[in-house]
Amino acid sequence: MLFVFIVLSHERRRVIHFNITEHPTAAWTAQQMIEAFPEDQAPRYLVRDQDGIYGEYFQNRVQGMGMQEVRTAPRSPWQNPYAERVIGSIRREYLNHVIVINDKHLRRILKVYFHYYHESRTHLSLGKDAPEARQIQANKLERIVQIPQVGGLHHRYERRAA
Repeated sequence: MLFVFIVLSHERRRVIHFNITEHPTAAWTAQQMIEAFPEDQAPRYLVRDQDGIYGEYFQNRVQGMGMQEVRTAPRSPWQNPYAERVIGSIRREYLNHVIVINDKHLRRILKVYFHYYHESRTHLSLGKDAPEARQIQANKLERIVQIPQVGGLHHRYERRAA
């Protein structure tokens, strides 16, 4: 079994950092926070659930980085809807359609998905824009081209000159 740790920025629904392990520990999770926020770039607040992986070592590291932890209530996924939504999207839109071979394979397919998620996938909460804002194309009499993404599971459409 593989575990995926995701750090998500709420502002633009951007996945800042992710990593994969077979055996998560509080020390490993604390190290992920350091990798996600190097050089004093840590946010003011960290919203997290009540998982046992966030042990004392993790809590001390986060406090040392100047972040204030906001814990959701037990069995209350609606209190962190952005994280729950991205996890559900990853599962529904990609992982349910592929067989993961090992951790290197999962890392590679998640990189592909996050590229799609950040640059092409629209989000209603962002005004039907992607986390990385896209340029609006002029509505001209040009043909529309289909660009396969995420191994052909999803497509991006752009106007191109005929």
